[in-house]
Amino acid sequence: MNALVEHIDALLPQTQCEHCGYHGCRPYAEAIARGEAEINQCPPGGLAGIAKLAELLKRAPMPLNPQHGVEKPRTLARIIEADCIGCTKCIQACPVDAIVGAAKLMHTVIVDDCTGCELCVPACPVDCIVLEPMPMPHRDQEHADAARQHFQRREARLASERAQRQAELTARKAEVGVQVNPVLAALARAKAKQQEPKP
Repeated sequence: MNALVEHIDALLPQTQCEHCGYHGCRPYAEAIARGEAEINQCPPGGLAGIAKLAELLKRAPMPLNPQHGVEKPRTLARIIEADCIGCTKCIQACPVDAIVGAAKLMHTVIVDDCTGCELCVPACPVDCIVLEPMPMPHRDQEHADAARQHFQRREARLASERAQRQAELTARKAEVGVQVNPVLAALARAKAKQQEPKP
């Protein structure tokens, strides 16, 4: 099963755009391998991608499912820097860490890393992100492989950050529990004292 997932994932464009209904290309590949998703749910892959998946899986090609979007030329995001308010929402939305900047400072797109997923566009509250045609070299396998690695690194980093936050929260709860226990014990002693029979 893992080998099949690898083969399917290698045929996907690695835009990580989620148009397929899954959180990135790898989860979509896993769903196809399990028989839970069709091979026609990837607009960036288009008809050529569907044909490659059909050949790999020994299935008949099918038209792109319009529920997931339409095939169109790939694009790159560009931030109109003069209009950027530095909210970081686009940074949080980018699945491959192709946007750099800091809170309340201007952001910019690393063109070589952008996959054209378009997820940053709806995330921007001031509409300062425009889409421009993607140069053809960005569609090659080397770019797809790099995008896959960027996505995997980002997912690993986010998982590590979540685990760290959870550990800190657990430690804080334990610390509060230690501080509260003596108070609870004192209250329990006072209550017990009140319930003692009067002489």
